[in-house]
Amino acid sequence: VIPPPVIHIESYSEDSVSFSLKMTTNIKVSGYVVNIYWTFDTHTQEKRTLVIEGEKSIQKVANLTAHTPYEISAWAKTELGDSPLSFVHVVTSGTRPASPSLKAKAINQTAVECSWTGPRNVVYGIFYATSFLELYRSPHNSTTSAHNATVLVQRDEQYLFLV
Repeated sequence: VIPPPVIHIESYSEDSVSFSLKMTTNIKVSGYVVNIYWTFDTHTQEKRTLVIEGEKSIQKVANLTAHTPYEISAWAKTELGDSPLSFVHVVTSGTRPASPSLKAKAINQTAVECSWTGPRNVVYGIFYATSFLELYRSPHNSTTSAHNATVLVQRDEQYLFLV
C-alpha cells in the first residue's frame, strides 16, 4: 500500500506559502503533483498546479492574496504507481484587500467594457459566465494590471461579471 505524502506548512506570509513534501515509506518517489485551490467571493474557485520532480521537496508559492484560505493537495508519483491524496489548509496573514467596485457597460452586442476601482500594482482577474454555476465551475477569465478591460461575449446572452 502506498501512503499519501506528508505536507507540512513551513511558513506563510501575506503573499506566499512555503511547504515541504515527504513520504513516510521506502518506496522510491519520482515526484509530486500539487494543487493549490482558493475561492474568490464564494463564486469563483481557482487552482494552480505544480509538478515537482524528486523525492523530498520544499516549495514556495508566491503571488497569493493576503488573508485568504488556501487548500493544498498533493500526491506522489512512485515506482509502484500514484499515492492517495493528502490535504492541508492554510490562511495567509495580513488584511485581505477590499473588493474592487466593478462597473460593466455593453459597448455593442458582443463587447462589454469593464472598469473598476482598486489599488495599483496588483493583478486583477476578470471572471464572467452566463450562470452562477458556470461562474464557479468554469468561468471565462482574463487577467490585467489595468483598471479596465473590454470583454468579448456571445450575443443574446446575459452575463455575470466578477473582478
